[in-house]
Amino acid sequence: MKKELFMKSDLQREWVAKLAELKASIQGEAVENDRLSRFPRKTIQTLVDMGYTKLGLPKEYGGSGMTVSDMIMLQETLASYDGATALSIGWHQGVVGDLYEHRAWKQNLLDQFSIDVQNGALVNRAVSEAQTGSPTRGGRPQTIAISVDGGWEITGRKTFTSMSPVLTHLLVTAWVEEKNGVGTFLIKRSAAGISFDPTWDMVGMRSTESHDLVLEQVYVGDEQLVEFNTAPRTEKLNGWLLHIPACYLGIAQAARDYAVHFAAHYSPNSIQGTIATLPNVQAAIGQMELELIKARHILYSTAEAYDDHSRRAYMQQELGVAKVAVTNSAISIVDQAMRIVGAKSLEMSCPLQRYYRDVRAGLHNPPMDDMVISKLANLAIKEAERK
Repeated sequence: MKKELFMKSDLQREWVAKLAELKASIQGEAVENDRLSRFPRKTIQTLVDMGYTKLGLPKEYGGSGMTVSDMIMLQETLASYDGATALSIGWHQGVVGDLYEHRAWKQNLLDQFSIDVQNGALVNRAVSEAQTGSPTRGGRPQTIAISVDGGWEITGRKTFTSMSPVLTHLLVTAWVEEKNGVGTFLIKRSAAGISFDPTWDMVGMRSTESHDLVLEQVYVGDEQLVEFNTAPRTEKLNGWLLHIPACYLGIAQAARDYAVHFAAHYSPNSIQGTIATLPNVQAAIGQMELELIKARHILYSTAEAYDDHSRRAYMQQELGVAKVAVTNSAISIVDQAMRIVGAKSLEMSCPLQRYYRDVRAGLHNPPMDDMVISKLANLAIKEAERK
């Protein structure tokens, strides 16, 4: 079952077609970028020039008012061409969508930042640290913000800063001792004391260049403290994080397509016809289709519920469930695809080995499996206790 079954808006139809025109160039660039751990600068700049990165801005801010359902459709499409490109730009799309949906900042900052985005700005949140891990686990940032005359001085190091070669703006979390909480600071890349340590050396998502962000006494004005929480972890509902499972679903679709095409055309001399006629291969293909249908239904129905404010009020753990279920289905689909293709799937010239490495990264994007499962259990137990 194809994603087109879930296509509902003109924006989706328009941009799926636009992205399809880039398919060959994106796929061609992905092979060499993965080999060299090199960021897909050309593709990302093309997306910026096309206006893709301002889709999440509301129309009154110069964008297209993209919904979460729109976003996952486009991100899945992009990821089926190159997962690293999709995950990289997905962080920007998610930040912009979430920020303007909740109008989280003062009006003048929203106005100015929307102009920056229209002019090609790229943003990501810098929140993870080596000593605390994912912020979803509640660790207090070791990056600190010290009050100085007219603003703040920030010092620390952040890990997993995806899209680091081209980011123009960073949303950095830091512990604010004077306020006894976690502040988020909007910082331009050009600020004095900002640098990136090229630490990214992974087997998966190699092209995201998610290097360490280093902040050495970076001065920011008072107005750059754009968000503040009294606890390291917040429970705010954020449907824009569904760009994560959408990315891995796109990778799974690409793996499925490759394996089915291979099965339909590979004919060893030990059998009559192609391996697609073999019961075990058909069983594997059927299992891939089953996982794709399940994953796509849960992802798109969750996004649709989030976009409907009357239904969103009843959502508890659906966003986390969608991420866990879709990501694990994607991993299973890639595994089945490799079993169909056999040892050739491990050849460096075969894209399945890249899909295999990239899709595993989904386990380590938030929220993690154990956190979601633990919350589901606690909710069930509390409900039983109330009754």
